[in-house]
Amino acid sequence: MATFRRRKNKWQAIVRHKDIGVVAKTFQSKTLAVKWASEEHERIVHKNSSSLEITKVTLGQLLLRYSREVTVLKKGAVTEKRRLNRLINDPISTLTLDKLSSSAIAAFRDRRLPDGARTTHYDLTLIRHCLKIATHEWGLMLSSNPVDFIKMPPASKPRQRRLNKGEYECLEQASNLTLNPHIWPVIVFAIETGMRRSEILGLTWDNISLEQQLAYLLLTKNGTSREVPLSTKAVQVLSNQRSRQDTPTPFPVNANAFRLAWERLRKRADLCDLRFHDLRHEAISRFFEMGLSIPEVAVISGHKDARMLFRYTHLRAEDLVNKIS
Repeated sequence: MATFRRRKNKWQAIVRHKDIGVVAKTFQSKTLAVKWASEEHERIVHKNSSSLEITKVTLGQLLLRYSREVTVLKKGAVTEKRRLNRLINDPISTLTLDKLSSSAIAAFRDRRLPDGARTTHYDLTLIRHCLKIATHEWGLMLSSNPVDFIKMPPASKPRQRRLNKGEYECLEQASNLTLNPHIWPVIVFAIETGMRRSEILGLTWDNISLEQQLAYLLLTKNGTSREVPLSTKAVQVLSNQRSRQDTPTPFPVNANAFRLAWERLRKRADLCDLRFHDLRHEAISRFFEMGLSIPEVAVISGHKDARMLFRYTHLRAEDLVNKIS
């Protein structure tokens, strides 16, 4: 059902439907308002023939479908699936869509915040995108996205974690007790190259030239390929890896096995606040301390935006004393 009302010099069309509630839009003329209302009514009728009823479909069911149809197409599918599995097992996923109000989303946000603003933000973003896909592509008759009406958690401050004095040695000593012989080489290689964990574990010998001291990355986080120059130490790590095994990859360990090994290693080294990605911060900061320019470091790290590059750069004041003396 559509109604029309004049608002100052414009016309507002209001469409009401039992499944989606009220939808309204304002136009310069009544003719345009009537046309839109007619098209909106046809869209609702057509969509309703294959719609998802908000009183019968739960958020968990939508998230499960999202995991199977959308997440699997993403580069970070493994990580996102873990997050979605946790969300699907959360009490909020038992709510049917008619009960999934902005107040319910806000309560979920407040309950999740003690686990961290960043993780809460990720969860809310996933829920919002899932509802958007369901509305636009799966026939969900939802008049608005409840996540759009709540206040998102504040953005977390960029991490400034680097290796402190003696921590490299602690990691090396703890790695001697690690059963997997590839963990320590991966750590050293990360510090020498600034490469991400996925980039390191995805390397193949076909994309490495020890003679030219270059590694070619076909697929990176920002979707572009890049060449990474290898330091003498990085080349030595690769040479050692090649001499100890005959495999297509220099670091034959899958992402989950490495993640678990890293967790055990950092606990053994009593460095539980250290994340593997912090080694990328360490590497990029070292590149600047060596005297490399911003464009030179960007070539190595793959950053296209200097502002993002600075987020990974944490120079130590004591290391700059000699330069200004």
